[in-house]
Amino acid sequence: MKKTDVAIIGGGPAGITAAKTARRNYPDKDILVIRKEEQVPIPCGIPYIFGTVDSPQDNIIPDAALEDDGIGLMIDKVEKIEKDKKVLKVQSGNEVAYEKLVVTTGSEPLEPPIPGGDKENVFFIKKSVPYLQDVLDAVDEAEDLVIIGGGFIGIELGDECRKRNQTNVKIIERLPHCLMLGGFDPELCKRAEEEVSKNGVEVLNGNSVEEILGEDEVDGVRLENGEKIDADAVIMAIGSKPNVELARDAGLKLGDNGAVYVDNHMKTSADDIFACGDCAEKRSFFTGEPDQIMLASIATMEARVAGSNLFSLERENPGQVGIYSTKIGDTAFAVAGLSEKVAKEEGYNIVTGSFSAPNRHPGKMPGMKETKVKLTFNKDTGVLMGGQVVGGFCSGEFINVIGSCIQSGMTVDEIATLQMGTHPALTASPVAYQLPNAAEDAIGKMK
Repeated sequence: MKKTDVAIIGGGPAGITAAKTARRNYPDKDILVIRKEEQVPIPCGIPYIFGTVDSPQDNIIPDAALEDDGIGLMIDKVEKIEKDKKVLKVQSGNEVAYEKLVVTTGSEPLEPPIPGGDKENVFFIKKSVPYLQDVLDAVDEAEDLVIIGGGFIGIELGDECRKRNQTNVKIIERLPHCLMLGGFDPELCKRAEEEVSKNGVEVLNGNSVEEILGEDEVDGVRLENGEKIDADAVIMAIGSKPNVELARDAGLKLGDNGAVYVDNHMKTSADDIFACGDCAEKRSFFTGEPDQIMLASIATMEARVAGSNLFSLERENPGQVGIYSTKIGDTAFAVAGLSEKVAKEEGYNIVTGSFSAPNRHPGKMPGMKETKVKLTFNKDTGVLMGGQVVGGFCSGEFINVIGSCIQSGMTVDEIATLQMGTHPALTASPVAYQLPNAAEDAIGKMK
């Protein structure tokens, strides 16, 4: 039997970050990561193997991330957690005894009960390098590709697959617009659809797939309205569910949404067992209620909480703000917190402020892209509740600043007077910097 101070099940972003955080906080402890995969893909990079990155082998989390910190790695599948004995049983027949355990078993793709979903050339977005290679090979051979789901993964897949070859690509989304579940307001959803359409991808909103057609191999899909669309490959990108089988079988408590219950320290219902990442229950930063947003950025934040708390409770999880970003063509889209639409639906009295300006100054500087910031404030308290950015690639970091402002509880006046560094080749001008100007716009409406 192998013995270790800290065992971590799972080698994705949450598992690696939990291990590295534990090493920093407890340098004398033995730490072992156990994962079943020979190679682990970078989750957020999966859509880009279909275009920009070119291959699943170019989208791998390096094992050096563990080796450099003296963290052990076992390639094996954990089949059972015996929490009373503090022992893991693995597929090879070995056993691992632990003092502390972190469960980071991630998520798996939702597989809707659509008739024909088991046909050849119908794929899901699985975090498996060999499987993703099969998907890529099928896309390369396809003349007509249908992507079911217009969220971040679906939009990115469509844009990348169209970039890769001359395949006809269609995205089918059951909601009125793509990216609506990502928290964007309708005007930004429409802008995203315009961008992906410019790149040759057809978006069919307000449609659901009733059946996947064909004999053994797919040759089309039929929509609820009866329309048939040709397809010789279908990718379902409609979301994920927590992978909790191992935790459930061990008797760990599950939350209301089916994920592993954790408290604010990322502790499960069992002593000495923590959980983080997609398998762990999430709570909203705004309400404290369950809110299962699955993002690698959230997973690694939770892992930094869990890894630091293993032998001494040092950190608490503030709840998830929900910070997303993506790119379509040469335009970036990003959102943090509550959109205007969602905030109104949840009953908040809100006010918004917007400001658009070139992200360089003067506007003739190389790399200039008109970039717009929209902020949503609680009108009663002035506290920032959400933000959206569309424009240059700076939007990806811009939204992180906005997310930090939300998490810090900053008010409209504090953001209007936030000190920012500017440079002609890097940012908007100090006069037209989007963030304080959007706050000033909101202040004008409040007065």
